Amino acid sequence: MTETNNIGNVAEMNSNLTEDSALQWAKKDKRRMLHAVYRVGDLDKTIKFYTECFGMKLLRKRDIPEERYSNAFLGYGPEDSHFTVELTYNYGTDKYNVGNGLHFGITVDDVAKAVNLVKAKGGKVIKESVLLDGNSKIITYVEDPDGYKFELSEAATTPEPLHHVKLCVGNLDRSINFYKKAFGMDLLSKQDNPEYKYSEVTLGYGPEDTNPVLKLTYNYGVTVYDKGDGYAQIAIGTDDVYKTAEAIKLFDGIIALEPGPLPGINTKITACLDPDGWKSVFVDNVDFLKELE
Repeated sequence: MTETNNIGNVAEMNSNLTEDSALQWAKKDKRRMLHAVYRVGDLDKTIKFYTECFGMKLLRKRDIPEERYSNAFLGYGPEDSHFTVELTYNYGTDKYNVGNGLHFGITVDDVAKAVNLVKAKGGKVIKESVLLDGNSKIITYVEDPDGYKFELSEAATTPEPLHHVKLCVGNLDRSINFYKKAFGMDLLSKQDNPEYKYSEVTLGYGPEDTNPVLKLTYNYGVTVYDKGDGYAQIAIGTDDVYKTAEAIKLFDGIIALEPGPLPGINTKITACLDPDGWKSVFVDNVDFLKELE
């Protein structure tokens, strides 16, 4: 999705929200994580890599020539019930800086097999497989051909194989407060790892074992990260982008794109920045389902 200056129908904006009513709205709104959006230099190459190495399925493609970009949506199940990745190819751009502050988490049935495929298909292993202390979970870290990092963990079956996006933040308590209040997420877990000098929390809209989640990591003493220009945002469903935008403003979120319909698609969205500058987009639930028809 590309940003525009479209303000949308300002008359639909709701300026009567208080902090209490905004908190209530965020909790009752039908929200779920829809997809992670990022830019790639070769759409077909990345589709091939994800389907062959990670076992994803190509769910749909679309071309928006008037806006000079194309999208592909991939995942492990239908978009109306699963978290997916939305790959964006901007005409004429074949390379991006992916930054150093995020990665994605995927469960595969055989980590060793996935690692061999990654090596054979143009990816890179950045951390060899390890057995986590205290359990039998095997994980490894790899990069796709564009340099995006993936944590691969091994499990026989899981309802949501594409299970998390991890963002690095400069102040963990500040970020927790923002995502709980402005996004209506629940704090699912919190852990401190002083031996490795980092703390991490998990937030989301349902239990971690059955839903995609957002993980936030604070590395001791690090307050700023290179976000690059490749990663775009997480998309989240909402029943009302106008009301959601007003609620986000109440909790000091920055609206990066005023609510309104996207050119060429007409799906209503609004975009915002968290305290660290990570962007998220809220997408109208009804319009999103129309896209899938």
